This record gives sequence, structure tokens and C-alpha cells, in this order.
Amino acid sequence: MKAIYKTSLEDGRLEEINEYCDGNWVCLISPTAEEVRDVSEHFEIELQDMISALDEDERARVDDDDDYTLIIIDVPYREEEDGRDGYGTVPLAIILGDKGKKYIITICLRELALLDDFRNGRVKKFYTYKKTRFIIQLLYRNATYYLQYLRMLERSSGKIEQELHRSTRNEELFQLLSLDKSLVYLSNSLRANELVLERLMRLESVKKYPEDEDLLEDAIVENKQAIEMANVYSSILDVTMEAYSSVISNNLNTVMKVLTSLTIIMTIPTMIFSFFGMNVPLPLQGGAGATAICGLSLVAVGVAAIVMKWKKLF
Repeated sequence: MKAIYKTSLEDGRLEEINEYCDGNWVCLISPTAEEVRDVSEHFEIELQDMISALDEDERARVDDDDDYTLIIIDVPYREEEDGRDGYGTVPLAIILGDKGKKYIITICLRELALLDDFRNGRVKKFYTYKKTRFIIQLLYRNATYYLQYLRMLERSSGKIEQELHRSTRNEELFQLLSLDKSLVYLSNSLRANELVLERLMRLESVKKYPEDEDLLEDAIVENKQAIEMANVYSSILDVTMEAYSSVISNNLNTVMKVLTSLTIIMTIPTMIFSFFGMNVPLPLQGGAGATAICGLSLVAVGVAAIVMKWKKLF
């Protein structure tokens, strides 16, 4: 999908237009080869730079070319998989043209809540012709999404822990493992984004006004906070997984202990009745003897149950 946006100079609203112009924002989401080629030829951008953004394993970086600046960051997303919340990251390329043609191009493999915020007017003081401000607003809002998803991940972990208190299955443990995997992705992406933010702070080709520098510093602070939060949650989750794998084993052992105890208790009357069921003359056979045998069995079962309860076998 390709869409072209420009902020109206009259009322400051974001408008979708049909033609390329100065100060526009070209948004490419999972574009076709034809759309990529068209944008590349019109803005004279290396085709490989645009294609690199469509590689899921592309690393976050900043490349300063003679005619444009390429910025690639990792953006978090949330999705459900088999009824579970999953989190991952995807590269987002931002191409800034400031030498000759003035434009901003974003390229991504999938729909992102981050870009929807800008397209739907949820970001204040956003103008397509203020290119540096637009980039820094993207970076700042991206850091806030990391924080938001990390808090959601922590809440999901808390719900799973409540289930683990009484669980004898591995399902909850697998859910924690999935969250731990998501945390690894988020942590690695946050560290890569940190390098991009620090490089932008030093990059002279991207013009920054004092207010832009303040916003960039805020973005760096938010990103560092997200890194620290991810590290804390990851440590907690690792300890929780180890602890509750032991809890699950202990719960299963408790169940097996109770079943074993019940089996031993039920064996006592079986042995007594089997003894008096032999086809040979034995004491207490016939008449009131049968009642005595049943009473003896119940007393033996009661004594065995009391002893096992005292020994905390169930």
C-alpha cells in the first residue's frame, strides 16, 4: 500500500493527496515491487536502501547519503497467536530528503499502531513539512509504545502466575516461555534503537532546532527507561519460570502421593477379604463372623488413614 500525505498550510490538517510534492510524507506499508520502484525512481533513492527496510532481520542503523538520510529503527507490535498475547518487532525505514527535494518516506512490512497515530491525527504539533520534528516525534512515540507493551506483558505474566499456584500442567509454563521470548526481542531492539538515537544526536546533516533537541533527549530518556524495565522484567520472569517449574513438579508429586496413599488404604480390606475368601476352614466364618470381619476391615482402614494423615502423606 502506498499513501501520500501533506499537512495543509491553511488549517494544519493532514490530507491525503495523489501526487508527489515538496514537503510530503510518502507512507509505504507492505508495498508492491512496482510501488517501491516508482518511489525510488521519482526521489532518486537507491533501490537497495528501500528494499532493505522490507527485510525482517534488517538491523537498526543510520546511513547518511549525499542526497538523503536513511534511518532504520525497530518498532514493536502486538498480536495474538493461539489465543496468547505475543510481542515482536519489525524494521521501519525513514528516508529524509533535505538536499534538493524535501520529503519523508516511511517503509514497513506491516500495519503499525505507531504510524496510525500520525495518520489519524493523534499526535499534536505534527506537520509533514517539519521533517526533523516528524522523525523525532516518531522516535519518541516509538519508545512510549515499548513502555506500553512492556507493562502489558508484565500484567500478562501476573495473570499466568496466579494460574500456576494450582496448576499441574505445562500450559502456563509455555505461556511464560512465550513472554520471555518476547522480552528478548524487545530488549535487543531497544538497545539497537539506543544506538540510532545517540547517532542522530551527533549527526549534523539532520538539522535540529533547540526544541527538537529537547524532544530527542526525551526520546533517549524514554528508550533508556524501557531498556531498564525490560531488563527487570526479564530477570523476574526467569526467576519465576524456574520457581514455578518446581511448583508444578511439586504439585504433581502431591497428587501422586495422595493417590499412592489411597491405594495403600484400599489394599487393606482387599487383603482381609481375600484371606477369608479362601476355600479352607478359618476362624470367624459364617454368622456373626462376617460382621466382625467387616468391622475389622473398617478399623484397619481407619487406623491406616490416621497414621498417614499424621505422617502428612495426604
